[in-house]
Amino acid sequence: MNMKNFITLEGGECSGKTTIIESIIKKLEELNIDYITTREPGGIRIAEDIRNIILDVKNTEMTPECEALLYAASRMQHLSQKVIPAIEANKVVICDRFLDSSLVYQGYARGLGIDKVLTINSFALDYLPGLTLFIDVTPDVALKRMSGRNKADRLDLETMDFHQKVYEGYQLVYKKYPERIKRVDGNQELGKVINDCVKIVLDYLNK
Repeated sequence: MNMKNFITLEGGECSGKTTIIESIIKKLEELNIDYITTREPGGIRIAEDIRNIILDVKNTEMTPECEALLYAASRMQHLSQKVIPAIEANKVVICDRFLDSSLVYQGYARGLGIDKVLTINSFALDYLPGLTLFIDVTPDVALKRMSGRNKADRLDLETMDFHQKVYEGYQLVYKKYPERIKRVDGNQELGKVINDCVKIVLDYLNK
């Protein structure tokens, strides 16, 4: 299946993905491009239920293996029920996180190994996005932004060491898939980050 219209955004906590996606879809609407937005984990009812389990602050005893498998289960349902049908309908799919997050968070930061997480998600390898925007924000900047959040989830409560590992993991995954992943400096002023991301997407879509 041609996944050219599948576009994902990746980055650590507080990298600004939600705001960036809003600006991207505004431009798509101006150009009358048919699209949907979604997120991982989530996007559909079953996957949102799994998301609530993963991010619940009470679930501190969750093992890395359990976490990785829950993400994979959510991903399969999300692909089958939402992403693939939209691609088949020739819509552009803008997704907040996908497989790269699992490679970084569970594969590298949790120490399971990137290759092991790839194996767990082997079904998803046939449906990789055509373009991934990696919003590169250093952990110190991200944590300053995080302090302004009203409500923290289980990942927000992780240590600085964990967030540093997430940052290192993204650098590895970025180098692993350079033909697909485009890096954007997320430490810049937000307007500049947004402009950079919108330009990359429009150039990719030849608009």
